Amino acid sequence: MITKEKLKDYANKLMFDMDESEYETLQNEFDVILKQSELIGKIKGIDTIEPMTFPYSIYTSELREDEAKECLTTEEVLENASEVKYNQVKVPKVVG
Repeated sequence: MITKEKLKDYANKLMFDMDESEYETLQNEFDVILKQSELIGKIKGIDTIEPMTFPYSIYTSELREDEAKECLTTEEVLENASEVKYNQVKVPKVVG
């Protein structure tokens, strides 16, 4: 069982701001998950089954092989850039 104190500690470490009702909801959800996990663990022979990582098989034969080809020069790359600064493409600032 996961205690409310542990959840508060984890939330604090992850810098989450939660109120008491959210901790209770989260604690109840974890209890359900742990009970389901226990039930699954009781299935006979479950430890002999290989975990499924994807719901169906994927065939990658349609993908091409990566092959090294001639690279563009810095001048060729910067030729079509709308704005260049210090020999690099200047892009709009995205972080406040």
